[in-house]
Amino acid sequence: MTIKTVFDVIVVGAGLSGLQAAHVVKAAGLTVCVLEATGQVGGKTLTMRSTERGFNDLGAAWINDTNQSEMFKLFQRYGIDAEVQRACGDDVIQLADGSVIKTPYGQFPGDAKLLQGLLELLRTEASKVNLNNPCDSDGAKDIDKLTFREFCVQRTENAEASGIADTVCAALLGVESNEVTNGLGNQTISKKLSEELDPNTVKLQTPVVSIDQSQKDKCVIRTATGETIYCRKTIISIPTTLYHTISFNPPLPATKITLSDNAVMGYYSKMIFVFKEPWWRKAGFSGVLNPETGPISFTRDTSIPADDQWSITCFIVGERGRAWSKLSRSARYNQAWGQISQSFGKFVHSVPAPSNHLEMEWSKQAFFLGAPCPVMTPGTLTSVGENLTQPFKNIHFVGTETATVWRGYMEGAVRSGQRGGAEAVKALC
Repeated sequence: MTIKTVFDVIVVGAGLSGLQAAHVVKAAGLTVCVLEATGQVGGKTLTMRSTERGFNDLGAAWINDTNQSEMFKLFQRYGIDAEVQRACGDDVIQLADGSVIKTPYGQFPGDAKLLQGLLELLRTEASKVNLNNPCDSDGAKDIDKLTFREFCVQRTENAEASGIADTVCAALLGVESNEVTNGLGNQTISKKLSEELDPNTVKLQTPVVSIDQSQKDKCVIRTATGETIYCRKTIISIPTTLYHTISFNPPLPATKITLSDNAVMGYYSKMIFVFKEPWWRKAGFSGVLNPETGPISFTRDTSIPADDQWSITCFIVGERGRAWSKLSRSARYNQAWGQISQSFGKFVHSVPAPSNHLEMEWSKQAFFLGAPCPVMTPGTLTSVGENLTQPFKNIHFVGTETATVWRGYMEGAVRSGQRGGAEAVKALC
């Protein structure tokens, strides 16, 4: 039987941006419903129990308290304790020839002067950008024609800058630098945001299949569960790469289609090894492994001593990650653990086997297809980028990729939700 209900606003997607938008709508005294395709809130924030008392983040995990103000406010609001990232001990570096060395935390082998020069160059270029409309910035079209790798090599006049560009892009976006233009658990935040909404506001396992705007001042939303829901405004909080999963009537504008067709979702996975004790700390290591070969791109110590939870999180990203992803589950585990045990084993007499491990491949999740967020291919930003946040009739668009600052991060998701929610409220009121 078809169920018909009416709301002021429907939000599609219960990640941080969608839930934040719903809060803005509710605060304005309007009715709101959030439709989430999966069985849980949080989007790409996913927290799982890893020990009797401890948890690990298989999605977004890091914030700071200096310039990520909106996320930090939420941590304070819900009384969530954050763990300061450990920054001491020796890092392990696995070189391309297979040799393994150790260096003090945060120091990398290679041309430090080139790295510093490239960072200064990026800061200078970033300061010139109009965040509200990057297309209006000086030289935007010329820069947008370049891949990030080409930009770094061209501006430094040093071919070795390509290696640094690859490392940065893979670590931050899960893509290679020639793919993208230059342009307690954290899931707890989403759960708290969801709980603060009115009962039954969030409907899980309710994928949206179509949005019809053919009726004046009204959206008709149909779901895979057979519901038909009427609303005055819709807020879309899914990645542009997934716009094609929803049937729009009338169809989305050509600019939105171009954005969707010319966005790339990175490969970004985590394999977390959990141990009964912090053997690497006792041996004087930071828990950081930075290899030039193998499936793992880098690791971090993600332990929570207060919970007696000791873990090393391995980031498997970019092209190396895509190749690793094709292996069987057991083969993926063996490759990742082999790299950890053999690299640290050069300096630690006996590396103990993990007591537990967790794995998350976002690219294999039907309603995500990658992480952390879509990035535009060369030329897209200056041709249609200004349409990223532009409403279409009664539909508004949010998501971390639409943020002007901290794009791709939890902070960007929250800020975009605030923007989109305010847009919908203003249009209605």
